Amino acid sequence: MSKSLNRRDLLKLMAVLPSVYLSRFFQKPSHSYLDSELKNVIIIVFDALSATNISLYGYQRETMPNLARMAEKATVYHRHYAGGNFTTPGTASLLTGTYPWTHRAMRLSSRISRDRRRNNIFNVFDRHYRFAYTHNPIADIHLQDFSDNIDRLKPQSELFLKNNLAFDRLFPKDYDLASVAWERIVNKREDGHSYSLLFSNLYEAYTRGIIKDLSELFPVGVPKASGNDFLLEQSVDWVITQLDDVPRPFLGYFHVLPPHHPYSPRRDYVGRFRDDSVGYLINKPKSIFSEISGDVNLKYQGKERQQYDEFILYADGELGRIYDYLRESKLVDNTWIVFTSDHGEMFERGIFQHRTPVLYEPVIRVPLLIMEPGQQERRDIHTTTSAVDVLPTLLKVTGQEIPDWTEGVVLPPFSETTPLEDRNVYALDATASPEDGTLNPATVMMVKGKYKLTYYYGYEQLENSGPLFELYDLESDPEEMSNLFDSSSEISQDLQRELLDKYKQVNKPHLNS
Repeated sequence: MSKSLNRRDLLKLMAVLPSVYLSRFFQKPSHSYLDSELKNVIIIVFDALSATNISLYGYQRETMPNLARMAEKATVYHRHYAGGNFTTPGTASLLTGTYPWTHRAMRLSSRISRDRRRNNIFNVFDRHYRFAYTHNPIADIHLQDFSDNIDRLKPQSELFLKNNLAFDRLFPKDYDLASVAWERIVNKREDGHSYSLLFSNLYEAYTRGIIKDLSELFPVGVPKASGNDFLLEQSVDWVITQLDDVPRPFLGYFHVLPPHHPYSPRRDYVGRFRDDSVGYLINKPKSIFSEISGDVNLKYQGKERQQYDEFILYADGELGRIYDYLRESKLVDNTWIVFTSDHGEMFERGIFQHRTPVLYEPVIRVPLLIMEPGQQERRDIHTTTSAVDVLPTLLKVTGQEIPDWTEGVVLPPFSETTPLEDRNVYALDATASPEDGTLNPATVMMVKGKYKLTYYYGYEQLENSGPLFELYDLESDPEEMSNLFDSSSEISQDLQRELLDKYKQVNKPHLNS
């Protein structure tokens, strides 16, 4: 087999997957929106993509050449922040236009508060045909909660390589029996005529054969989402099919797992950054939340980041396919295109990935590009922006009313008012806090102008020292090396007072009715 990917062979493998053919029979019926003059909207989310690892934002490795190509005809936001540092709060903030203390989806796999679930992007875009898919099971919890407002929600398992014969669609009235039979026969390797299923053993052998063949294309491992193998290529093919097929105007939400861990680039991307000089990281101060005892191993952190960067490069190649289709089909002329992430990723201070109380730049600063229909020139925005701003901005640019429950603002240059240079942007980690109780323990971040203040409260790592504050000047110290917080300085006092006032305002028990 050649070193580069043989796309014909890959497509052959993908073509025989039964879910591809079955999916159209189990989708909600479409209906006509063709009389509307509204523009289309497509939102593309790459999970766990840090702005600090993207060449467009000055990273030394060319990790996203296709995103850079898109940027030449887009508005690029350089200081954009997620609402939280992992999928649950980050995706909820993007889809609701509210901060975690409002939507209350703060813990792993927790759900948006019942009294807030109707406040979502799909509901307010009710004049659009709405379709969505995500690889991420945590993000899928939100989509399931919004499913009454989504015309076509692709069942998650249909784009996994092994999907239990799509029992949730094939046997809707006997799903319990079917799933038990599958579990006993295929997963537990049990025998028994009373719960046998036609083709179950054949199908298991068939899927094992697919994974074995694909392992040559993915030497680090076939991409997985919570243990389920998938092909990003197949997912992108599905998106392109939908863009060609759905009624107009549409709102499409496409949330892929790459470059989220485990980092599994395709063979032709493995080792791309192995011999460069970027692999060794800056020796930053160790965090009290470090996952490593003893000295931080910079070489190991560098290796992890290399694999992450190669996974980004692989995902960017598939992004290029979507962009090429949008251009060739002329959809770029009547579609608002948004590219962003739900949170970032870390390889520093003894912390890996993103499940951490810290809110340093790599884990909370994410990309945001907005392509206006027919846009021909690049615009760069350096004011501070937030994920909660995306929803009100898309409503504004498509000529729709912005509800008063959103906590974001219309982004420049689409706002009719002068951008607020000193506007506050927040992020929150309250993973260990009760969903309906007070935020304790919690980490609250506030960015105001060039300053970033982070407040840590209630963690056992603080021992008896009380709350911890970290203050950084992001203009002079973008790597957050020197904590400037001094309780006697005027700037520290002013920012501390402002952040604590906000914390007091939002830190109230919530009735999840």
